[in-house]
Amino acid sequence: MSAVAASVAAEDLIPVRELRAALLAWYDAHRRTLAWRPAAGEGRPDPYRVWLSEVMLQQTTTPHATPYFLDFTRRWPNVSGLAAADDAEVMAAWAGLGYYARARNLLACARAVARDYGGVFPDTEAGLLALPGVGPYTAAAVAAIAFDRPANVVDGNVERVMARLFAVQTPLPAARPELRRLAAGLVTGERPGDWAQALMDLGATVCRPGRPACERCPLTSWCAGFRSGEPERYPAKTKKADRPRRHGMAWVLRDSRGQVALVRRPAKGLLGGMLGLPTSEWGEAGVEGPAPAAADWRDAGAVEHIFTHFALTLEVRVAQADKLPDDDLIWAPAAEAAAALPTVFRKALERGLGIGGRSD
Repeated sequence: MSAVAASVAAEDLIPVRELRAALLAWYDAHRRTLAWRPAAGEGRPDPYRVWLSEVMLQQTTTPHATPYFLDFTRRWPNVSGLAAADDAEVMAAWAGLGYYARARNLLACARAVARDYGGVFPDTEAGLLALPGVGPYTAAAVAAIAFDRPANVVDGNVERVMARLFAVQTPLPAARPELRRLAAGLVTGERPGDWAQALMDLGATVCRPGRPACERCPLTSWCAGFRSGEPERYPAKTKKADRPRRHGMAWVLRDSRGQVALVRRPAKGLLGGMLGLPTSEWGEAGVEGPAPAAADWRDAGAVEHIFTHFALTLEVRVAQADKLPDDDLIWAPAAEAAAALPTVFRKALERGLGIGGRSD
């Protein structure tokens, strides 16, 4: 029997109503307390907070995203406030969350909602998909969680639950269409927002990667992965190719007042629109490029950083000067710079200033 046929057979044996009732009862008793989630009985979530949290949580863990979410909602408590914010201020507040195109898309979407919808998010999946920077997952999540629409919300947690529940043999990422189809078969008009969050909570806290806590799972009666005795085998994954490595140089130019020289990166491209240290091009070993100033540059070691598609080694050079030779450079207090810079530049700055020197 093929993997798809086996999954279909397992799917046919699952009583959807019973399974849903078991998971929703578990969710009512064990739902996570999250900064963007109102407590039980407090009404529907704010669409702005749902949307903001979902954008932040892409490629980011809940513990890491939470302080950023709290800071954003303190500064900009609604979508109209965010839409009116200065680009540089938002990009600085985003620093450290990574995947900086998300911050640019965040602003574009907020401004479209404020301009075209009077500051009110569309309440359908199709309407949300029409917003700039909103993809199928985010549209489904906001439609379900904020507006209780029966949308199929499938993140990495839900993929893992489906792969184990139906013992899907096809490895990721090829399995994604099948996992989405299986998840769609469990969506109904009954409590769709709670259902989406229940699946995500189950995957995050019980059906975990590596070591699932099957003894606490409400779905073991129907789980083919559990019956196999090796639920951790699912989902199968195709081995990732090794990331290519790039090399470059970063220059930490200080002055006698405790400031460092920064540069605004081009709006498009990697880390676009962010403040950063002056650097060379990033390419194969041996890339140096001209320093940003004529000074007595000293070797401060190197830092490593992992981007999605490549690994980077930055050689750090440090010098002191009290005048900036280039109009593109700006002085910033070192402590403020360290707080506002993307992680890769913060590592290089700390290495150059000798206040951390992290290389992971």
